[in-house]
Amino acid sequence: MTTTISLDSAAPARLDVDALVIGVVPTGQDGDGVRPAAGAEGVDEALGGRLTDALRAVGATGKAEEVTRVPTLGALPAPLIVAVGLGESPDAETLRRAAGAAVRALAGNRRAAGALAAATGGEVEAVALGALLGNYAFHEFRTGDRKDPVERLTVVASADGAQQALDRARTLAEAVSLVRDLVNTPPSHLNPDDLARTAERVAGEAGLGIEILDEKALAEGGYGGLVGVGQGSVNPPRLVRLTYRHPDARRTLALVGKGITFDSGGLSLKPSESMDWMKSDMGGAGAVLGALSAIARLGVKVNAVGYLALAENMPSGTAQRPSDVLRVYGGKTVEVLNTDAEGRLVLADALVRAGEDEPDLLVDVATLTGAQLVALGTRTAGVMANDDDLREKVVAAARDAGEAFWGMPLPAELRKGLDSAVADIANISGERWGGMLVAGVFLKEFVRDGLRWAHLDIAGPAFNKGEPYGYTPKGGTGAATRALVRIAEDLAAGNL
Repeated sequence: MTTTISLDSAAPARLDVDALVIGVVPTGQDGDGVRPAAGAEGVDEALGGRLTDALRAVGATGKAEEVTRVPTLGALPAPLIVAVGLGESPDAETLRRAAGAAVRALAGNRRAAGALAAATGGEVEAVALGALLGNYAFHEFRTGDRKDPVERLTVVASADGAQQALDRARTLAEAVSLVRDLVNTPPSHLNPDDLARTAERVAGEAGLGIEILDEKALAEGGYGGLVGVGQGSVNPPRLVRLTYRHPDARRTLALVGKGITFDSGGLSLKPSESMDWMKSDMGGAGAVLGALSAIARLGVKVNAVGYLALAENMPSGTAQRPSDVLRVYGGKTVEVLNTDAEGRLVLADALVRAGEDEPDLLVDVATLTGAQLVALGTRTAGVMANDDDLREKVVAAARDAGEAFWGMPLPAELRKGLDSAVADIANISGERWGGMLVAGVFLKEFVRDGLRWAHLDIAGPAFNKGEPYGYTPKGGTGAATRALVRIAEDLAAGNL
């Protein structure tokens, strides 16, 4: 189902919609009441001041993302008011989450929802983006028992630049939804070649250049990481290179995404309980694809190149073995001590290749380590970099985009644990501690000297195994897509 979203400058209380969504905030010294947020006061006035009494009567508190339904009983054109809490100090992310929570609550119940009041261009973008992301649903394989999202959304605003803000929100939401769809698609329907062909379609729609290397070209080109990881599967690996050029660009951004379309662990087999969500192991490649499509549609003044390192990691008689040695692109050799540490192998190929594009900034994004979840949980991604100032600027860019990232170090002493007796480097350390950081230290070995580089580990944030919250659904989240777009914009503006 396609959702349409539009602007309306009419007073919210006059809108003829199926549901009127308004923000409410706590009030009263004891925090036992609520009042309409700025822009929604007219709704209470149209109801003769009875809305606040009704909300108080049903226990509404105004805390962030709390959703309360109140019928209007014919007093307004809209038959239902959906009041969503904004908390005491709402910011852009609060608005995004509130809009998402409200629209999610309408799934399966309303053919149209409207009236999310916004006063400024920034608020328009936040409300529209949250609403669109909260309205996401993946029903590709359902034949029944489905709650369809709402068909039509209206944002109430008359601010300067409101239409531009709405258009930007729509572009970002489409990019994130693309990534969510890819992550949610089962591996039976998304192998490396399928994902490469999807990238081909997206590139055509967004005006991106594209080059796809198949398994023969990868072998001939010396991409030993991709070949080694993919050799155990009947679905061979691919390397996709996407390009975007802007005539006024002064800087070049290179993005590299891990794209393991299913990760069984290979011969170092994962436990079954750790395998059922490994369709999400291509979330990094998905984020790069989604971000590049948005960068192109938004016309960001930057040159960008993206690499999707695609493989399926499976056990078989042809699979790579623990103690095998691979020669990755560029010639460095890697001893594979654990075939479940495969993401860093395909990224090694792509990082070396991306360095040949002479970018001003190289960023890789990957669902790389279980240690990321141990250290930072399921909602916060880890950021590592070969420059401390760059790391903090990437964290800030992600925060501005509404994504939770946290800066982490790359301790030099961890490199010794990757020493190999037979190759240049081993793919895992003999130490069990600091696995997220060790993976970053490994990747750093494949970034050429002098090139600014940041590594984003999104293992937890890329897939929500719990209940939906805010604008985040169960399943694929599209993590890092918006952060990568903001990084591109900051680089173009000279802020990175």
